[in-house]
Amino acid sequence: MDRYPPIADHGLVGDLQTAALISSQGVVDWFAAPRFDSPSIFAALLDHERGGFFRLSPDGGTHTCKQLYYPDTAVVVTRFMAPDGVGEVLDWMTPVRSGGPTDRHTLVRTVRSVRGTVRFGLECRPRFDYGRTAHELALGPTGHGAVFRAPGVTAHLQTAFPLIRDGQDAVGGVTLNAGETAGAVLTLCGPDGPEPPRPTVEGITEQLWDVVDFWQGWVRGSRYHGRWLDMVNRSAITLKLLTYEPSGAPVAAATMGLPEQLGGERNWDYRYTWVRDGSLSVRALLDLGFVDEATAFTHWLGDRLRDRQDGGGEALRIMYRVDGRPLDAEEVLGHLEGYRGSHPVRLGNAAADQLQLDIYGEALYALSEGREVGIQAGHQGWKILSRTLDWLADSWDRPDEGIWETRGGRKDFTYSRVMCWAAFDRGLKLAGQFSRPADTARWTRARDAVLEQVVERGWSETRQAYVQHYENDVLDASLLLMPRVGFLAPRDPGWLSTLDAMDRTLVSDSLVYRYDPAASPDGLRGSEGTFSLCTFLYVDALVRAGRLRQARYTFEKMLTYANHVGLFAEEIGPSGEQLGNFPQAFTHLSLIMAARTLDEALDREHDRR
Repeated sequence: MDRYPPIADHGLVGDLQTAALISSQGVVDWFAAPRFDSPSIFAALLDHERGGFFRLSPDGGTHTCKQLYYPDTAVVVTRFMAPDGVGEVLDWMTPVRSGGPTDRHTLVRTVRSVRGTVRFGLECRPRFDYGRTAHELALGPTGHGAVFRAPGVTAHLQTAFPLIRDGQDAVGGVTLNAGETAGAVLTLCGPDGPEPPRPTVEGITEQLWDVVDFWQGWVRGSRYHGRWLDMVNRSAITLKLLTYEPSGAPVAAATMGLPEQLGGERNWDYRYTWVRDGSLSVRALLDLGFVDEATAFTHWLGDRLRDRQDGGGEALRIMYRVDGRPLDAEEVLGHLEGYRGSHPVRLGNAAADQLQLDIYGEALYALSEGREVGIQAGHQGWKILSRTLDWLADSWDRPDEGIWETRGGRKDFTYSRVMCWAAFDRGLKLAGQFSRPADTARWTRARDAVLEQVVERGWSETRQAYVQHYENDVLDASLLLMPRVGFLAPRDPGWLSTLDAMDRTLVSDSLVYRYDPAASPDGLRGSEGTFSLCTFLYVDALVRAGRLRQARYTFEKMLTYANHVGLFAEEIGPSGEQLGNFPQAFTHLSLIMAARTLDEALDREHDRR
C-alpha cells in the first residue's frame, strides 16, 4: 500500500449524498459522511498515519493492479493479477432515492477469485472527525462483524469472514479459490441507529444489479450520441455523483486539501456548492437532456436569492453548504500532514466571504438557460430576480476578488464586469420574452455602461488583448467565456487578437494556464499546473472562432490526461500528473460543453462537404 498514491489513481463511488475514493490498490482513502461536507471517516490521502483507511486487497506478493468502471455505472472494479491467481474487488454505494437527507450510508465491497487461489486481507481503520475523535471497537460474538463507535456516529462493518482486533481497529482475511466470493459491508449511521440487517450473498448480488440498472438507466436518458460518448457519459455520471440529491446542489469536488502544487500551500476545501460552478452545470445538463437535475439546481439557486432579499448586503454569497447554509469559518487542521507534505490542510473555505461579482452573470445565465426548457420561477420568483438586478445596477462597478479567489486584494477584474454585463443582458431578454415587469431602462443603461467600460479599460493596446484587470496587462483564461456568453462575437477582431495572445502566453502544448501568478501576484506562494477547465473552455472558444482543426486536436489531446477510469482533477502538473481536488465537477462540465460545441461544428462541416 502506497502511503500517498497519485491523486488520479482512484475511482469514485457515491450514493448521491456523499462519496468515497477507491485507489487502484483497493484502499478507501477518502470518505466523509453523512454528506460531502461532513467530517471524514477515512482520510489517508491527507495523512497516512492519522487519517484512516479501509483496505481490501490481496495479501503479499506482487500484483498488477487494473481498475475500471462497470460500463456506464458508478461501480468500481479493481483487479489484481499475479501468476498464481487473479482476484477482483467490486465497490459501490446504493443511491439514496428517498428524497430526503439521511445519516445512513452503506459502502459495499465484494471480493472474488477469478483464477487460482487468492488470499485477500482486510484492514478497517476509521479515524473519525478528520482524525480528531477517538472511537471504540466492539467485535461481534462470532467475529464476523465489528462496530466502531465515536461521538455522534456509528460504523457497522459486516463481513463473510472472521475479524480480529488490532487496537481499536479490525483486521481479517479470507482465502478464495476460483469462482468463490466474499463481502464486506460498511454502514454509517447515527449513534442510535439500528444495526443493519446481516447481508447475504443473494442480497448483495441483487443490490449490485439494482445499482447497475439505476446508473445505466439514468445514462440512457442522455441525448448525446456524438463522437466522444464514453467520456461524455462518464462526465455526466461524475456530475451526478457530485450532486447532493436532497437539495440539487453540486459540490465542486469530492475532496478537500489536495494540492495544486505538491508541497505547497494551495490546498483548499472544495466540498461546497459554488454559485458559479452550479450555474454553468445547468447548460451542460440541459445539453444532455437532464432537465430534472438542471431544474433542481435552478430551484436551489432561486432559494438562495430569496434567502438574501431581506438580509441586506450582497444579494448572493459565492458558495454555500449543500443544504444552502453559509459556511463556517475556515480553520487549519494542523494535526494532518497533508498529501505528500502539502500543508496547511484547510477545513472550510475563507473565499466564502469574498466579493465576486461575476456570480450574478452565471446565475442569470443558468436561469435564462432553464427558461428555454420551461423551468419557470413564477411571479414571485421573477420579482426576486428583478430586485436582484435592480440592486446590481447600483453595485456592479466595484473592485472584487475575481473568479480565481485570489487573496491579494480586490481589483477591477475584467471577467467580473463581463459577467455583470451578461446578468443584465439575460435579465432584459427574459423580461422581453416573458413580458415581465422590470425597470428595463435602468438595466439597459447599466448593461451598456459595463460594455463601454470593459472595451475602454479592459483592453490593452500593448498586448492587443483583453486583460485580467484594469491595472495590468496580464492575460486571464476566464475571458475565454466572452464569446460564449455573447459579450463579443466569436470572430470579432478584438477577440481573435485576444485568443492569439492567449495562445502565445497561457497555452503550453495545448494545455491552458489560468494566468501567470508571477506577473499578477495572487497573495499565495508557489505556482500551479494548467487548469483543466480552461483547456476545455479554450476548445470551445477555438471552435467558435472557426479554428476547428486546432480545437479538435486540443480536445483529443486533453482527453489523454484523464485518469484510467475517465476522471479529471482540477489541474495538470508539469509531468502530466493530475493535481488539486478530485474529481473536479468544473472540469467535467466543461468537457461536456466543449464536446457538444465541437461535435456540432464537425457535423456542420461534414454536411457542407
